[in-house]
Amino acid sequence: MRVERDVNLKSCNTFGLPATARRLVRIREAADVRRVVDHPELGRAPKFVLGGGSNLVLTKDLDAVVLKMEIPGLRLLEERTDAWIIEAGAGVPWHELVRWCVEQGYPGLENMALIPGTVGAAPVQNIGAYGLEMKDRLDSVEVMDLVTGRPVRLPAEVCQLAYRDSVFKQSGPGGLAGKSVITSVRLRLPKPWQPVLGYLELERKMAETGISAPTPRQIFDWVCAIRRAKLPDPAVIGNAGSFFKNPVVTPEQCRDIIGRDPGIVHYPMPDGSIKLAAGWMIDACGWKGKTVGGAAVYEKQALVLVNRGEARGAEVVTLARAIQESVYGRFGIRLEPEPVLL
Repeated sequence: MRVERDVNLKSCNTFGLPATARRLVRIREAADVRRVVDHPELGRAPKFVLGGGSNLVLTKDLDAVVLKMEIPGLRLLEERTDAWIIEAGAGVPWHELVRWCVEQGYPGLENMALIPGTVGAAPVQNIGAYGLEMKDRLDSVEVMDLVTGRPVRLPAEVCQLAYRDSVFKQSGPGGLAGKSVITSVRLRLPKPWQPVLGYLELERKMAETGISAPTPRQIFDWVCAIRRAKLPDPAVIGNAGSFFKNPVVTPEQCRDIIGRDPGIVHYPMPDGSIKLAAGWMIDACGWKGKTVGGAAVYEKQALVLVNRGEARGAEVVTLARAIQESVYGRFGIRLEPEPVLL
């Protein structure tokens, strides 16, 4: 195990924001976590887990020990009559896993193609797109305790996955924020495969192509095309994907907003609540293309904030807060950021 000091994190976060890690350890196997815990200097120090840096806004240097998750590995762990069980290391890029599964003939993740970040971060945020969420496919996770260094396997139900939330983000009683790190993930891909096609943009693709029964590969390609058309590539324009969560309101709240803004995009949820399109609200407030320093609202998708050059984290936060106040003033809804603001 090698401790790197004063590491520039600009290339380690998809926003491309400047910050320095005073101490960084690259975790390339689960045993490396135990080595950090047992280390006389690092063991008692605060720790920060860093995956692909795709859900992060850095506003300052990090004094905590940064655990850079780089654990590799992809395999079919088990094939059952009702499912494929896939295991992946926490450092595997999420899109690499999705592509591998499609190519190997293990469908079920194709709707979540091109989501940035690593496999280990996917359950933390309960990532999702185009009608599918991590909670729909998670079997279990292997975690290492950051105090004892002991490994524990947690079944999906213990992870408490909800909309962009999980037990790994919760710091109260029973929460695991700052207490553990995911080292591997197991996914359950149901058999027989059933396509998830209820999303409007996928329905449009079916209409455009005339394909009413797409294959997993076709859905994978469609999702990649849709995302590339409306979301910037972090390798070209720094960003953290969707910056705000889509707020969930009661039917009464939704009716009140529709009374004032009939065009608002909204989706009924299975529990009777209504999900509002945050991007539509931001656009309606006139923010598309607006800037604060080097930070800007992406001109093709108002839900995405981007780094136009040498943006600093403070500029991103200032822009985000201005958007929140604007949306609250018009709709009475307080938008909640998706990324972690440090």
